[in-house]
Amino acid sequence: MKFTKMHGAGNDYVYVNCFEETLPEDLPALARAVSDRHTGIGGDGLILICPTDEADVQMRMFNADGSESEMCGNGIRCVAKYAYDHGIAPREEMKILTGNGVLTVQLTIENQKATQVRVNMGQPILEASKIPTKLEGAPPLRQPLRVGGKTLEVTCVSMGNPHCITFVDEITDEWVHGVGPHIEIHPAFPNRVNAEFIQIVSPSEMIMRVWERGSGETQACGTGACASAVAAVLNGLTERTVLCHLPGGDLTLEWAESGDVYMTGPATEVFSGDWPLEN
Repeated sequence: MKFTKMHGAGNDYVYVNCFEETLPEDLPALARAVSDRHTGIGGDGLILICPTDEADVQMRMFNADGSESEMCGNGIRCVAKYAYDHGIAPREEMKILTGNGVLTVQLTIENQKATQVRVNMGQPILEASKIPTKLEGAPPLRQPLRVGGKTLEVTCVSMGNPHCITFVDEITDEWVHGVGPHIEIHPAFPNRVNAEFIQIVSPSEMIMRVWERGSGETQACGTGACASAVAAVLNGLTERTVLCHLPGGDLTLEWAESGDVYMTGPATEVFSGDWPLEN
């Protein structure tokens, strides 16, 4: 099976071109195998670039633990870059089918390669039952959440996948690795949840680290950054356009007056190779 390793702001996945490759039936097992950073290719998960009649390409995304997720903001930028650079959809605007519907992306092209991608991520989901969360509120703002012997104040947003955002004075390993895993599996979140920790720098700038559902801490989370930007506006902490600093790089986020959230960031191809499939 031919694969390509790519990353968006350090959020790295193994990508497979399903226009050309035939995959085994057990995709969760394949995702776990290729994602292992010691015995596999290494990555935050597996992303499949598939044919579809509904858009230019379809994206299917599996976390490192084999669970399939609805959406990946950094992943969709890399899918767009791959589709352009490899001639699947050689145009500067394309539509990609995801678990959160068909999304439109716009590419910045330099030397016949895509370097930056702007994604219309659609409108945030703010109704508690649709996020989903058992916390109250529409949207659930500054809700108390009892975790690990302490009570947090959290805001919940879905960008097609669920996010729980906590604003902190300083982001530490104790927040991300000590509290994040407990938030992910908290009973308040029926489908588990991504846990974002946000430090506000100014009305136009913030810092973020994330504990991702099914993958642990990652270098970036595009949907999480979008959800956090929405949460920051709802809580009166930032303007509607904000620069988000993540461990793997920066993303520019805009919650437009129309209600749609736009994310702009890099997409990088690292290397390609062959993965042996068992007969």
